[in-house]
Amino acid sequence: MYFTRMEVRVLLFASYAEAFGVPSVAVTLREGATVTELLAKVKEMAVGHALPPAPLIALNQDYAAPGDVIHSGDEVALIPPVAGG
Repeated sequence: MYFTRMEVRVLLFASYAEAFGVPSVAVTLREGATVTELLAKVKEMAVGHALPPAPLIALNQDYAAPGDVIHSGDEVALIPPVAGG
């Protein structure tokens, strides 16, 4: 089966940006991929870096659910959990 590919720019914050050493990365996905698939791809790209397991994910500046579909041109941001006291 053939899937159309798309490239999505993913904004990285805090420990995600530190792990990659850049504020954003380009991720290639199949058209219609979900937020869960994007997160798995980002984790694959972070070989050798420990990433927080459950970031908040924003899709076009709104919080996203794991099954939300990503489209070409969407803005995605990964925001690690914040601890405080």
